[in-house]
Amino acid sequence: MLTRLRTAFAVAMLTVATYALAVESAGSHPDTYVVQKGDTLWDIAGRFLKKPWLWPEIWQANPQVANPHLIYPGDVLSLAYLDRVVAVEPGPREEAPIGAVPLSEIEPFLKNLRVTDAFEHLPYVVAFEDNRLRGSAGQAAYVKNLAGAAVGQRYAVVRPTVRYAMPRNTRDLLPSGRPTPGDGALWKEYVPPTDRNEFLGYELTQVNVGTITRVPAGSVEVATLTLEDSNGKEVRAGDRLIPVEPQPYDLQFFPHPPRELPTDVRVLAVADAIASGGPRDVIALSAGARDGFDNGTVVSLWRTSTKVNDRVTGGQTSRMDDRFSGAGVALPEEYAAHAMVFRTFDKVSYALVMDGVKPVRVGYSARHPDTE
Repeated sequence: MLTRLRTAFAVAMLTVATYALAVESAGSHPDTYVVQKGDTLWDIAGRFLKKPWLWPEIWQANPQVANPHLIYPGDVLSLAYLDRVVAVEPGPREEAPIGAVPLSEIEPFLKNLRVTDAFEHLPYVVAFEDNRLRGSAGQAAYVKNLAGAAVGQRYAVVRPTVRYAMPRNTRDLLPSGRPTPGDGALWKEYVPPTDRNEFLGYELTQVNVGTITRVPAGSVEVATLTLEDSNGKEVRAGDRLIPVEPQPYDLQFFPHPPRELPTDVRVLAVADAIASGGPRDVIALSAGARDGFDNGTVVSLWRTSTKVNDRVTGGQTSRMDDRFSGAGVALPEEYAAHAMVFRTFDKVSYALVMDGVKPVRVGYSARHPDTE
């Protein structure tokens, strides 16, 4: 399955354009480059261009290549003139083609995370066979409020994990969906004030999948779901169910700048982390389809301007500079990384950090990728 997805991912359609004349080289470079195993199109372009996210424009400007969507280890890329037609010498075609980003690193997030406006109406797990406290592959979970279910139907078991809101109201959730007591929201206080003050949605994490093996009948009020995913997490009482989507995400990505960029787009969270992440980490952004974001949108991420206490002329304080709100010395904004959106919802998007010079933190702002 993963091999098939990788191949499909690499076959990324590119629109016909004549952008190559505007591409800037990153400085001196060899006349040719042989594609190596482990390279990605983003990485290769990053070595020779100032804007690595423009790699599609270089490959698409090559009319000599019968299929410019597939680049293989062993291909020889002509780099003599980055502002002219690029010639490619085919390699041996003995290995899988190379895509823009390593699919294996984002596939779990493509499948396992989604954002919804509400989850309380979803059917939920109430118990497990033999009075177990948790459920795993091969075991039965009993589900309440699964009206109209039929034997053989497959469902994904999901868990509400985060309530996203701007600017300071993001909360960690228990499996029941209630806020985690005493979570403190310490790292979320790092998000600076913003004009976009609203609820953005609930994150649901897929923990397992299962098949309905028995439906409610007589005095029995629950449906029986046999869990299947041996690589999934243990299922808990309170976890919710949604129908399995046959293809929940795109297999093709077209790196491009945002069609429009609303103000105050922030990093809401870093997947599987508390406050910061680096290349190949997945982040949540506070903009989605309604804001013009779609799969392939590339942004640059910046640490916003903050104030620090002047310890020479200012007052004495023990407050951390990052949360210093009094009169102080304003610092410049700092570039951190580029990120590419790979899954979009109405108000929230997930993006993969592609490259950077420093860690990306919760609260950093998203800018046009050309911002310097």
